[in-house]
Amino acid sequence: MIRVALILAATLFAALPARAAVEIEQVESPGGIKAWLVQEDELPFTALEIRFKGGTSLDADGKRGAINLMTGLIEEGAGDMDAQGFAAALETLAADFDFSVGADALSVSARFLNETRDESVALLKTALTDPRFDEDAVERVRGQVLSGIRSDATDPDSLAWRAFDAYAFPDHPYATNGDGTAESVAALTRDDLFEAHQRILTRDHIYVGAVGDITPEELGRLLDELLGDLPAEGAPYPDEAQMDFEAGVTVVPFASPQSTAVFGHEGLERDDPDYFAAYVMNQILGGGSFTSRLFEEVREKRGLTYGVYTYLSDWDYADVLNGQIKSANGTIAEAIDLIRAEWRKMAEDGVTEEELEDTKTYLTGSYPLRFDGNGRIARILVGMQMIGLPPEYIETRNANIEAVTMEDIKRVAERILRPDRLHFVVVGQPEGLETTN
Repeated sequence: MIRVALILAATLFAALPARAAVEIEQVESPGGIKAWLVQEDELPFTALEIRFKGGTSLDADGKRGAINLMTGLIEEGAGDMDAQGFAAALETLAADFDFSVGADALSVSARFLNETRDESVALLKTALTDPRFDEDAVERVRGQVLSGIRSDATDPDSLAWRAFDAYAFPDHPYATNGDGTAESVAALTRDDLFEAHQRILTRDHIYVGAVGDITPEELGRLLDELLGDLPAEGAPYPDEAQMDFEAGVTVVPFASPQSTAVFGHEGLERDDPDYFAAYVMNQILGGGSFTSRLFEEVREKRGLTYGVYTYLSDWDYADVLNGQIKSANGTIAEAIDLIRAEWRKMAEDGVTEEELEDTKTYLTGSYPLRFDGNGRIARILVGMQMIGLPPEYIETRNANIEAVTMEDIKRVAERILRPDRLHFVVVGQPEGLETTN
């Protein structure tokens, strides 16, 4: 992934006080572009978050890495401005544009002052609708991408996740690196970049969140001016990923004193009625806190790792219950056995009442901390839209957490924890482990 950012004065765009009580207005522009807005007049600026659904998954056949490379070039010259001219114009406006892309979405984050709103929107529109893709800029950013690909090839974490994705998502874009390969990126032409631009930067792929000192009417006009001239339709979305996990181990040999393991099996869709129970269950199992069962059993009691984590990974076209651990080559096999044992124990026995209450207290208490700035709130608004959550979710989320019962956890643990399908991809020189399937 390429990220291109200009940093503004910290005093201007400092995080606002944390709060979870936000009032969302649903806006539709005269031209039919929809957005969610939170009006916030404490500072005279607006944070705008735009997502183009599809991300690198929309690469054309044989052009892997084109959308990633194109994203890195969006503000490397546009209209009659080369890269230096564009950067100078952005600095003059004291605006901040950030472009990034992942497997599921291309993100545009913009922040601009009220007094330069029109000029900032005009500049951003030029970047989105009239990129130059100058040869010198293409070669410079291509070199950055190739450097990242070479670096990933020597990074155990990257190797483990790539190998797991290749195993989990056969015949799907998720199976391959959205950055592309050295060969595919080297072969990309300027025409390929224009095609990539047309595949994803289109009105049918747009989701928008806005937070700041702007009215619904002003936002509607802004959206039409900024996005109304984009093509109506882009590339079709990919199909759902077909997953078929088998319990076992895949070893990727790598010269290192420790092994990195990524593990998992099928997860749970975000709109499943059991999702909140699964979310709480995962937090107890290995969800990133120092009190999780896996952390306690693998690190605290036995000292086999510095950290072990599990995630409910909600991709647009797949849902996976993932985890990751690092351990010395001589102890990774023991660590994997412990993870399997805890997986089975929770599937069979559920959790304790103390674990449930402590976890609910943590999850509900930490939730307001996510709303600590206009930019973050704008990103939350877009994320909610993309996964189909209603505006009132922010107000009801903690109540849904509080409503989870012991019986809910027991039911969902029996349902989604599948020790007989838990697969480990191990990168390193693990002792006592070899590829099983």
